[in-house]
Order: sequence, then structure tokens, then C-alpha cells
Amino acid sequence: MVSTRIETDIQQVWQEYRANPTLDLRNRLVENYMPLVKYNGERIWARLPDGVELDDLISAGIFGLLDAIEAFDLSRGVKFETYCVPRIRGAMLDELRTMDWVPRLVRSKQSKYDAANKQLETALGRKPTAEELAVRLQIPIEEVQKYVSEATAVGLVSLNKKWYETDSYKDVREIDILEDKKAEDPTHRLQNRDLMRLVTRGLNRNERLIVILYYYEEMTMKEIGATLNLSESRVSQMHSSIVTRLQTQLCKRRPEFSN
Repeated sequence: MVSTRIETDIQQVWQEYRANPTLDLRNRLVENYMPLVKYNGERIWARLPDGVELDDLISAGIFGLLDAIEAFDLSRGVKFETYCVPRIRGAMLDELRTMDWVPRLVRSKQSKYDAANKQLETALGRKPTAEELAVRLQIPIEEVQKYVSEATAVGLVSLNKKWYETDSYKDVREIDILEDKKAEDPTHRLQNRDLMRLVTRGLNRNERLIVILYYYEEMTMKEIGATLNLSESRVSQMHSSIVTRLQTQLCKRRPEFSN
């Protein structure tokens, strides 16, 4: 009963937003779907090697969510949750590409693993066992699982289109290839992301989200508190602390911007 009421409420917000796209209505949509960003960020992050920050994925996912909100067409009859997940994940994977976190050695291992796997599968007519892969790659069997893990991590980034090719996302794929004439200039979006990364460097997860939601999404302290499960006064305190620290950092780095 509660779930049905919430769904009805959010549908009403969607209708109002399409009729009059105010920041307040958009922020209510962002608050409602933020758990999707966190959930997908955590799932991708769990499959990555050390060196990738979950906060970076979540920050990128917020941009993906915003893109999805702006492009979503209520008349298509597709659930927003189904529509937005590929865009959220796509934004996160784009972020990984810009970070270029995959070392050259790992890419080389992936190529060798893929080649050995295909050769054995063709020769045997079935998927090879770990022992057979170890013999073909001339490595200890204990190393095979490491190859598999690293190949999976690389594939997560390089094979992004697979998220759009599964049956469950078939309709979404067809929607996403249509031209979106209202889409934001990609250059402007990249500049925003670069600025966001510069400003939020060194902040923890909640601090980053406060900066993004307050300055980029123009949410109120109360709205941010509801999104992060913090009191309005706590958000205000954290914001003041963040501003003071950023001012100090920018003063120290001023020579970098004058060149």
C-alpha cells in the first residue's frame, strides 16, 4: 500500500516536471532515484581492482541520472528505473575511461586470456577448464583466477555496449539511439565534470555530494539532508567546513591558475 502511494506521488512529480521543469521538481526526482545511483555504483566498484574510488563513480552516476531525467519521455511507456540504469552505468563507465585506470600489463593479460580461451573453446567444442587454460597460458593454475578477474574488470569498461544488448534493456537501446535535441552540449558537460573533480578532490563521499547537490543541482540544505539522511543543521555545518577548506586549498594552488 505504501509502495503504491509512493509510486503515485512520484508519477505526479513527473507530470508536474514535464509541464513546468523547475529545479525544485527536478531535485525531488533526484532525491527519489539517488538509491539507484548508489546501488549501481557499489555494484560496479565491487568488480574493480584497487585504486578506483567509489565516490568518483557515484559523482559520475549523478550526471548520468540528470541526463536520464532530462531525456526521459513519459509517453513511451517505459519505466524510468529501466530507462535510467544504462545511462547511470554508462556515465560511471565513461568516468573510468577518462581515469584510464587499467594498467597496460592488465590489458595485455586480458588479450592473452581472451585469445587462449577462444582457441581452446574452438578446439574442444566447449568452455575450457582452469587447468587447460593454465597449460595454454603457461602459468600456475592459481594465476588463472587472477587473469579472469582482471579480464572481467577490463571488459566492464571496454564492453559497455553489452549493458544495452541484453533482452531486459532492448527497448532502452532503441530509445537511446534516437536523437535528443534537448541534450546538453557535451563539451559543457565535460567542463562541468572537470570542474567538479577539481573542486571535490580530497573530500569524502558526503562532502562531495553536498558540493555537487548544493552548487550544481541548487538543492537546499533541507533537500540535501533528506537525500543523505542528515539533519539540515548538520549539512549546514559540513558545508561551512567544506567552504573554508576549499578556500584554503585554492589559495595554495592559485599559481596553477595564473599560468
